[in-house]
Amino acid sequence: MEASAPLTPTNHSVGKNCAVVMGKYQLGRLLGRGSFAKVYKATSMADGSSVAIKVIEKSRPMTTLMEPQIMREVAVMKRLRSHPNILKIHEVMATKTRIFLVMELASGGELFTKVRRQGRISEGAARRYFQQLVDALRFCHENGMAHRDIKPQNLLLDKSNVLKVSDFGLSALPEQLRKDGLLHTSCGTPSYTAPEVLYRRGYDGAKADAWSCGVVLFVLLAGYIPFDDTNLVGLYKKINSRDYRFPEWISKPARSLIHRLLDPNPATRMSLDTVGETAWFKRTLGPSNRSDSCPAAFLLQDNSLQKECELAAVSSMNAFDIISLSSGLNLSGLLETPDHQSAGKRFTSSANFEAISDKMREVGGRYGYSLEKGKGGSFSLDKGRVALAVEVYEITKSLFMVDVKVVGGGGAAAVFEESHWGGWRDGLQEIVLSWHNYVM
Repeated sequence: MEASAPLTPTNHSVGKNCAVVMGKYQLGRLLGRGSFAKVYKATSMADGSSVAIKVIEKSRPMTTLMEPQIMREVAVMKRLRSHPNILKIHEVMATKTRIFLVMELASGGELFTKVRRQGRISEGAARRYFQQLVDALRFCHENGMAHRDIKPQNLLLDKSNVLKVSDFGLSALPEQLRKDGLLHTSCGTPSYTAPEVLYRRGYDGAKADAWSCGVVLFVLLAGYIPFDDTNLVGLYKKINSRDYRFPEWISKPARSLIHRLLDPNPATRMSLDTVGETAWFKRTLGPSNRSDSCPAAFLLQDNSLQKECELAAVSSMNAFDIISLSSGLNLSGLLETPDHQSAGKRFTSSANFEAISDKMREVGGRYGYSLEKGKGGSFSLDKGRVALAVEVYEITKSLFMVDVKVVGGGGAAAVFEESHWGGWRDGLQEIVLSWHNYVM
């Protein structure tokens, strides 16, 4: 279905400065904005109910990159819409220039805002939110889906203070599992992401979500994140070594639960099913939140969009490409380089320093670069006025982070980005676990 004027100003019934979406919803105030979408409060012109509408501009270049994420979000929310603690999607409409996701309104805002405003919340309140979060995620896992980006910014509250899990753009559908039954895409927000996700050797999405739940519970009770560092390498080291401290006001049962969730070894990490059996979790737990009622019909006004949403397998971006676009996360302190005349890439690898340098010398030789030895974990590959400055950081004994920076004047970095990175990526692929860009 196409509409010549999807956002139509009107002078009757809806107010002078309001707009109507495809003749069905009156747009209200702006609730928030991200890198590729704006979210508005809106009113249904049919029954006067309040909803939230995410408006995505198709014309923006970033929308093309984020399209798999958008389609995944719609597909997952459609499948999970019957749970009361998962944000419902009511309707999807599309025109040639915009996509409209009509969703349940969570008028209480982000749980993150509540924590930031109060500093921390009481253990009783934290338990109630945590119970709802765990119940929602167990429902996801029972249906074969993992969220993979659980954080307080993605946990919303409705007018009755009921928790709603949102933002399924990084979630995994059952069809994304490989033959080994595991997931292999690096995904999530660094401070909340399970350590095994970085390795991309296969991980259990449910166990990764359990780790994130442990971080969330710590944040609710402490008022700050357990793992924090201005340097990404330092952050990963703290996560892998379980380097955090509890504030004195957190009770021993809550500490024990968090400690068992923040186990770097997924094989021994507490599962969410086991969490549900602990005495701390069961305290004041009411009846199951699950609802057997049939939700409203899911409508798609654009057949081509519906076809895309129904695709079982959707392509996914590397998480480190996606998280830098997230409106809820500022990675500038982690990813920026002080040399603003350089540009580069960063990748993780399980190869050691010698294997990484040997491989980069081999690939560089194809393009006329010669290896120049450096100090410690650094070296360079030089070719006239252009050089690649390489720093190798050991995160664990079997995980390394490699920074590759293009150094040179006269627009060399831009030329290299356009002409050569593809060949380097292909040549280094056998030692690379995951790639991502610097935020410049």
